[in-house]
Amino acid sequence: MTTHLVVGAGPIGSTLALYLAGRGDHVRLLTRSGSGPDHPGIERRAGDASDTAELRSALDGAAAVHWCLHASRYRADTWRAELPSLEAGVLRAASFVGIPVIFAESLYALDAGEQPFTSASPIAPGSAKGEVRVDLLRARRQAPVRTVSIAASDYFGPFARANAHAGERMIMPILRGRTVRPLGSADQPHSFTYLPDLAAAMAQAADIPTLDGLVMAPTAPPVTQRELVEEYARAAGVPVPAIRPLPSRLLRWAGRVHRDSAELAEMLHQWERPYVMDSRADENRLGVAPTPPEEAATATIAWWRETVTRA
Repeated sequence: MTTHLVVGAGPIGSTLALYLAGRGDHVRLLTRSGSGPDHPGIERRAGDASDTAELRSALDGAAAVHWCLHASRYRADTWRAELPSLEAGVLRAASFVGIPVIFAESLYALDAGEQPFTSASPIAPGSAKGEVRVDLLRARRQAPVRTVSIAASDYFGPFARANAHAGERMIMPILRGRTVRPLGSADQPHSFTYLPDLAAAMAQAADIPTLDGLVMAPTAPPVTQRELVEEYARAAGVPVPAIRPLPSRLLRWAGRVHRDSAELAEMLHQWERPYVMDSRADENRLGVAPTPPEEAATATIAWWRETVTRA
């Protein structure tokens, strides 16, 4: 039985841990509190991933490490302060035992460039947060160990809750018959990555020894936020709610006095204009295809009704 170390039990880490355990692997899931999904194949371990000794202990016997941690806040200065040192630690630990590191990645390092984004796109960050991602990708390329960065667009699916644009902010109003208030435009094409497809790609990346660098997660063709709301409503069997985007000018104005609003406003270009990736070449390399949108929406709504609204 192959052992995989998954670091972090947020939406990506939890989905990946369940995917790996479901295919018969042994998963060691490392978090500060020892939290994570309950499954016979998942060994939950409490530990600090920034502690070299604890990380090396958790790596014992693992065939790969999957890095699903992120910064404590959605702020460029926090990313800059926390992420490089954390990733340097796992790269050192993995090189010590000679195993690959699979990273969950975003499109931020590419998003000022020509679309659709692919794994061959030139680096072109459109924000301070994107510049941090560029530095992280560079450090991974220079590490003395195989690294694969699986880039996803905004994700949705089971476990995607408060911090996901297509999570709580979109789904709860649909289920309650209230107005949905997306960012930017409701009618620009936008790529959304289904979390189980990202998990499948990360698992496959560990298993393909010739794969390295930036790889696009399997992602269905782009839809507008309006179309995604309609797909969710169909899956839920409810009327399509009113959709009134939050005015961008108000968010930018709020950003003058509120730091978190400013950090969000910095990324409005992703929602006011097309934001499209093309994963087809990498789907062939990974042997993973995106889940059909209607199937993904149905599974997502079912999870919300079973897990969240009944809680």
